[in-house]
Amino acid sequence: MRAADDPVTNRLPRCGPGCLYSAPMKAGLQEWGLYGVALVVGAALYLICHLFPADLPFWMPWEFSWAIYLATVLALGWYWRGWRALAPSERPPAWRTFCYVFGVLLFWFSLQSRVDYYAQHMFFIHRAQHFVLHHLGAFFIALGFAGSVLFKGMPDFLKPVVRSTPVQRMMDFLQHPVIAPTLFVGMIYFWLLPSLHTRVMLDANLYDLMNWTMGLNGVCFWALILDPRPKPQARISYLMRMLLIILVEPLQMVLGAVLSLSMTDFYPVYEICGRVIDIPAISDQHYGGLIIWLPGTLQSFAAFIIVLIHMRLNEEAEERARLPAGTAPAAPARPFQ
Repeated sequence: MRAADDPVTNRLPRCGPGCLYSAPMKAGLQEWGLYGVALVVGAALYLICHLFPADLPFWMPWEFSWAIYLATVLALGWYWRGWRALAPSERPPAWRTFCYVFGVLLFWFSLQSRVDYYAQHMFFIHRAQHFVLHHLGAFFIALGFAGSVLFKGMPDFLKPVVRSTPVQRMMDFLQHPVIAPTLFVGMIYFWLLPSLHTRVMLDANLYDLMNWTMGLNGVCFWALILDPRPKPQARISYLMRMLLIILVEPLQMVLGAVLSLSMTDFYPVYEICGRVIDIPAISDQHYGGLIIWLPGTLQSFAAFIIVLIHMRLNEEAEERARLPAGTAPAAPARPFQ
């Protein structure tokens, strides 16, 4: 009997060359292909920045960093992949997505545009750069509340690492209500110790370490403060978050006031590096102190308001949950989460 006459054979689908790969395998190949494209783009950026550093526009990398490039690409790529994998009802609101993407791009701009060049030659621009890393950019990333989306989008082999006991214990330590504010303020003071700061600004490896620690510490702290969930889903209560904001702000104000009002130049290293803007050294230091003092105060106030809003909305949600079935609340709150 011919195969074509066999009723069992006739029920099997015809298979062309494309059937050699299963759907998951095709998806995996496409995913690795995207990683390959990212590496090719990174290599092109590296060559362009290496060969034509003086001819590039302001927003292009001043000194291309593979570490910063890959961190930015993965942070955005995994978020996009996770967002697509979630059901529409599970996806974060558009404003949270905007906050996360905007925060990541702020990090990129402050570290890989010509801003980084000016930050190496002017104290007040250096303080503005660190305000973005430690405060503004980290604040927006935390507002994005992107942890679940990133976890959904990262490769499967990394997920057990994120869930592992050492990683979870490290996060418990970094976001402990005593350790978190200590590190948050301590990082600012530590990297601004005059003798250490001079060495850091003359050592490329220490300079990169300083920027990475400021950025990561800022994200950890603001993610702890701006978590929209109540305790126990969140690590600490709303009242504890407000207390931490109150505790860290005066210490920043003191440092900003000292640098703004002192007539002693604590950072002569910028004379060694060469200032690119013709202003007196003491004025440069005063402007840097004001950046520590004033914008940080305003951001802490904004964080305090956001924590209050989260607390109010969760209290109203609990009240609605306690109402008898079919009873509507008098004035339902607009969702903020």
